[in-house]
Amino acid sequence: MTAELTELETKSLGEIPHPSLPQGSSIYGGTKVFPDYQAEEGETYFTLVHGIAHESSVSFVAILQATRAQRKGFESAIYFYGPGSLNCLATRGFPTTGNSAFPGEHNINDSLKTFIAEGGKVYCCRFGLSLHGAREEDLIEGVIPTHPLDVQDALIHYARKGSIINSTYMF
Repeated sequence: MTAELTELETKSLGEIPHPSLPQGSSIYGGTKVFPDYQAEEGETYFTLVHGIAHESSVSFVAILQATRAQRKGFESAIYFYGPGSLNCLATRGFPTTGNSAFPGEHNINDSLKTFIAEGGKVYCCRFGLSLHGAREEDLIEGVIPTHPLDVQDALIHYARKGSIINSTYMF
């Protein structure tokens, strides 16, 4: 059933044709400005994530960037701390774990599994888990649990290695 429109609603709809471009139209150029850098011998890429899973795209994009760096040849690691620790839970799902209540619910899980399978290291702060009642045994297989004091020392470790450091933070 179609809603009945007023004269002004019909006029408003007709002012600009919709859609103004057919699907598949290009509205952005495709020129990549910077070179597609590849890792040089021994280079590392370290990502810190302090973002809640599914509350913004920050955590997911950080995982994708770390994976891309790894595929470019960088030794790559991701460190989840604070609320970011929730990204590492294998127990995500509804009505049961592993089931997606909405499309993309397991994007983070699947991307972390891929990152680990391709040789990346994922660290997760135990204190971040405890803040939200998450259990260490609920971590995605291969995620390395860490002590709260490791956050700073991991940053120092990777900085001393000369890592490119991508630090994401969400309140």
